[in-house]
Amino acid sequence: MFKKGFISIILSVLFLSLVLSSCGTSNTSGGDQIGADYQIGMVTDIGGVHDNSFNQSAWEGLQKLNEDTGAEVKFLESHKDADYVPNLNEFVKNDWNLTWGIGYMMGDAIKEVADQNPEARLAIIDAVVEAPNVVSVTFKEHEGSFLVGVVAGMMTKTDKIGFVGGMDIPVIKRFEKGFVAGVEAVNPDAEVIINYTGAFNAPDQGKAAAATIYNDGADIIFHAAGSTGDGVFNEGKERKKNGEEVWVIGVDKDQSITFGDDITLTSMMKRVDTAVYQVSRSLIEGQFNGGEIRSLGLADNGVGLPEENPNIPEDVLEKVEEYKQKIIDGEIEVPSE
Repeated sequence: MFKKGFISIILSVLFLSLVLSSCGTSNTSGGDQIGADYQIGMVTDIGGVHDNSFNQSAWEGLQKLNEDTGAEVKFLESHKDADYVPNLNEFVKNDWNLTWGIGYMMGDAIKEVADQNPEARLAIIDAVVEAPNVVSVTFKEHEGSFLVGVVAGMMTKTDKIGFVGGMDIPVIKRFEKGFVAGVEAVNPDAEVIINYTGAFNAPDQGKAAAATIYNDGADIIFHAAGSTGDGVFNEGKERKKNGEEVWVIGVDKDQSITFGDDITLTSMMKRVDTAVYQVSRSLIEGQFNGGEIRSLGLADNGVGLPEENPNIPEDVLEKVEEYKQKIIDGEIEVPSE
């Protein structure tokens, strides 16, 4: 009896220790907790947080921040343009330490909220907002898109290549212009078929656009269309199953993780997660440079291809590296408009 009772006590103590331990780490993964008193919010554009693209990448950056520092992080999704200002104000009026707006379309809303709340700190991805309490982060999408254009130009078998854009706005035009320039640099005979759907949250429209482009003879499509691009992948997968040799080039994230290596030729990664993390962490560490405009390109490792590219031959990857270095060195100036 004594033995049994003693063992029961020991097991109870061990169990209680485990419970107390798990309670202490339930909100983080054991970071240094320097941000435990900070709250950082994020408002998506209409693409939503599960767009497999830059909204999702931004949220992943904040999730890592939570793991590393203990900061509280939260997102609000926008379903229409009219949601932007109320969602931003939800964080600002509740005195969150930093509020992110994700996407070019949120520029006017960020400006309005920043002007009305000069003590608030805000940041935006993909747009420049001139205000002393806003950090603006943009990317040189045209530089990274040039490199995936090199890949497409060298690997196409039909000399027809597609580009599916979301809305016809400056940030997406940079994707298009850089991509076309990359294709032309290595394959001037190739034709690039361009299709703007007018939406970042319409996979059905992306699928229809991809079907049209593939039907016109293209074998590779690069999309810069948020969750609309999911439809491009879906169309490509269906055709691949039917024996067609087609590919899709993903955007913002390594989209082979979501859609598979069987259809993803490569991706033009835009490291939104890293940018969101760095600006947010700098705030926690005591530095917020309101009014700053950051523009991240190949030289900053802000754009580029994934580390692993199993579908690209070595000679093509060598050519990509050659062009990458020329762009960084200033020998090639990639068009952006």
